[in-house]
Amino acid sequence: MKPVLLTICLLAGFLCARAQDNYDAGLIPKDLLPYASSVIRDEQMNVQVESLDNTIVHVKSAITVLNKNGDRDADIFLDYDKSRVIKNVKGVILNEFGKPITKFSEGDFEDQSAWDGFSLFLGNKIKYYRPAVTQYPYTVVYEYEMKLKQSLVFPQWEPVPGYGVAVQKSTFTFSCGKDFNIRYKENNFHENLIRNKNSAAVNTYTWSVSNLKASKTEPFSPYYKNVIPYVQIAPEKFTYFGIDGSFTDWKTLGKWEYDKLLASRTELPEETKEHVRELTKDIVDPKLKAKKIYEYMQGKTHYVSVQVGIGGWQPFLASDVDKQNYGDCKALVNYTQALLKAVNIDSWYCVVEAGRRYKVSLENDFASMDQGDHIILCLPFKNDTTWADCTSQTIPFGYLGDFTDDRNVLACTPEGGKLIHTPKYSMNDDMESRTASFTINADGELSGNMHTTFYGANFDNRDEIFNEPVKEQYKMIQKIYPINNMDIQRLDLKQDKSFKPFTTENIKLSARDYASLSDGKCFFMINSINRVEEPPKQVTNRRNDVYINRGYTDMDEITYTIPAGYRLEKEPLEVMIDKPFGKYTATMELKGDQLTYKRKFQLIDGTYSKDTYQDLVDFFQDVVDADDYTVSLAKN
Repeated sequence: MKPVLLTICLLAGFLCARAQDNYDAGLIPKDLLPYASSVIRDEQMNVQVESLDNTIVHVKSAITVLNKNGDRDADIFLDYDKSRVIKNVKGVILNEFGKPITKFSEGDFEDQSAWDGFSLFLGNKIKYYRPAVTQYPYTVVYEYEMKLKQSLVFPQWEPVPGYGVAVQKSTFTFSCGKDFNIRYKENNFHENLIRNKNSAAVNTYTWSVSNLKASKTEPFSPYYKNVIPYVQIAPEKFTYFGIDGSFTDWKTLGKWEYDKLLASRTELPEETKEHVRELTKDIVDPKLKAKKIYEYMQGKTHYVSVQVGIGGWQPFLASDVDKQNYGDCKALVNYTQALLKAVNIDSWYCVVEAGRRYKVSLENDFASMDQGDHIILCLPFKNDTTWADCTSQTIPFGYLGDFTDDRNVLACTPEGGKLIHTPKYSMNDDMESRTASFTINADGELSGNMHTTFYGANFDNRDEIFNEPVKEQYKMIQKIYPINNMDIQRLDLKQDKSFKPFTTENIKLSARDYASLSDGKCFFMINSINRVEEPPKQVTNRRNDVYINRGYTDMDEITYTIPAGYRLEKEPLEVMIDKPFGKYTATMELKGDQLTYKRKFQLIDGTYSKDTYQDLVDFFQDVVDADDYTVSLAKN
């Protein structure tokens, strides 16, 4: 018997070794290496819906890391909560030849909170494992199983998880009973996609790709989900935390959210209702009344990141927020709705995908519960729809900023869900307007005053400075403005929180040795306040379109009073550039001892052909050169 067991063990070891040999880094096809920091050698994700409250997810993956930039691709993150149970985690790290270095299991994972401050759809906890390997290449092979006690949200299949990752092979299989209907959407598959569906005792859907080259990271690249391939799946009928439901579009999904998650959560104590009625009794305009209530909510509550209710998707009771004076984005929006309801003002609870770097919209043609990660409030006044983010104690009523502007959101209403679009801050709305009056004395010292106004999404540009001590404010301003030897005598910051809010900044300053005066000459940099420091890097064989997420306008006018008796020694600055993606003008004029400099820079948001990228680089280079202009004066 022992020889038989020995033979079996040796055979198993031989098969394991042969399997690991397959992950020799030298076997990666050479055409997958360009721009790749890591290569997914083989990944298999299987999702099986066994019943409405039981879904099994099984993942096997092998990824080879080629250099340190690919280390993040080998990190393993598993989020879990009461409805997501992790089972059977195991893995092995292999060297470049596919030989084992070390094994790991669930006990080697670390736990951390998954809550990021505002998101709806993260689990309570995350288990993560980060391989401690510094010799490249290396390969991580692992597998795990997860039991989901629900059938509402399924993992997306993203065979290419981001830029710099190539894929040798990836397969996704989704199985369910014949009476379990799904909708799915395939995104950005241009080639190599194999799909099939089998109908027998169960429906099995399979997608597979192979030999996908890495997409390189490039300046002004589009949102990666607009480029990489992925598959979304949503059920028609489901169970989640014991609540049944169904949806086929945004209207029916929003209706389910309103009826099952929101409708019964807005009751308030009668004394609170009376208080807000008394607070607004002399206000006739409903928008001004709502503003008063919003500011009351801001003064009474504070934001905390908590997750309660049905999978973190259901807000606190409004009465609990009223009593405890805190809540997360869901709870504070729900509470504000309840306060507004007390004075007969309608409002909508809206799901949005938040973020400043990219504007990500909920998809028009595919409804699913896993889109959106934040909640904001919409007040549908007649001819004057108004928006509010309830998580800040400082932003003005009606102001969203660049965190949630210009994107599709889901409004959950009694009649059902509605996809609506948040307001856009245009290039002309997002403005930074500056005037300055400076004097340069005979010793080259600069002194004077500077006034700046921030409009649109720039309103909160100085938020982090407002509540700092004065000395710290001065230090922070000195880091913002690249004026050598700047000494601030006075700083005054104010915020106007009207329906078109703006921030003003007034600075009285001086700077020694600003200009160089000797031998009848005078030299100084004409623009030391608001410069473009460098152009985007050069990119050969660009693959992605040029994406400019946000347009804006900078306007600067500086008047210098210079020592008497000087004239221009070289041609005055006069630059005008007009491109589809940007405009720039810079001029100067000397009249007597008054030198006036005017600068206007506009970046125009949008998506442009990849062939325009070199033109964009040249545009910025011309701006850099103009911003570096040095005034050269000579004695008359």
